[in-house]
Amino acid sequence: MGGNGNRMVETALIFPGQGAQYVGMGKDLYENYPQAKEVFDKAAEILKMDIKKLCFEGPQEELSTTRISQPAILTVSVAALKVLESSSFYSQIAPKFSLGLSLGEYTALVAAGSIKFEDALILVKKRGELMEEASNKNPGKMACVIGMDVNSVEALCKGIGCEIANLNCPGQVVVSGKTNNVELFAGLAKEKGAKRVLMLEVSGPFHSSLMTSARDKLKDYIEKVQITQPVLSFISNVDAKLQSDPVAIKNNLIMQVNSKTLWEESIKLVASSGVKSFIEIGPGQVLKGLLKKIDNKLEVRNVGNCQDVQALLQTNGAV
Repeated sequence: MGGNGNRMVETALIFPGQGAQYVGMGKDLYENYPQAKEVFDKAAEILKMDIKKLCFEGPQEELSTTRISQPAILTVSVAALKVLESSSFYSQIAPKFSLGLSLGEYTALVAAGSIKFEDALILVKKRGELMEEASNKNPGKMACVIGMDVNSVEALCKGIGCEIANLNCPGQVVVSGKTNNVELFAGLAKEKGAKRVLMLEVSGPFHSSLMTSARDKLKDYIEKVQITQPVLSFISNVDAKLQSDPVAIKNNLIMQVNSKTLWEESIKLVASSGVKSFIEIGPGQVLKGLLKKIDNKLEVRNVGNCQDVQALLQTNGAV
């Protein structure tokens, strides 16, 4: 994506999921770009909460709760997207794909013109509340297993009531389940050759059957929202396939709550089409790290703060 004159570079827009939140996210965008300020002000009005204060000042403990982090990450990601879209750099790229990790799918659909920001925000607020409710009923954990093949992880999961939740990148499998089961799994996985097992900073057993009650309740809300055919190529987490049919997109958003996330496969689908240029839009750089493990030839830029935006503009001579 370097200075290629007027040649448009086909690009994939990618959006982070829960876990990317941090205190201070979006603050400099809000203070420096009217497009970001408009998104935050609109979000505060829709959510009926001081989303700005939570994002900019925390506390981290509250910001990291499922019901707060989900609408907060969506808001920051859309604010960053609007800043990018209004920049001179945006005219130099040809956005082709839009995809997001779990929660990030909602932002990806906003970017693809498939769902209005306002509708996505209301849905995600409800999604966070329902997932938190399900987590309180079925307390659980998620753990990241490093250096153990998928089939071995699957076999071990079946024996002790855990489930594979995310296939994010090579050599990394995320499992989900009840707290005691995940802790038991972690000990056994190390015995069976896993290099490391890391407990994730999440408040529930996401992307597992323990989230089925949240899925069933969210279904009614998703079915009422208007989703149109995306103008960018949208890839679903549930099946790692291109989805343009609004009915299929809705069904996958419902299933996504208690199904495993096929992130690695989704990124490989983009790369196999010849697109090697990615922009991670939103807080943090989690996805950049995953993409480098999937294929280190992929080029990933970030748009999450003012420094990122300036770096993009300068690198591409668009200042």
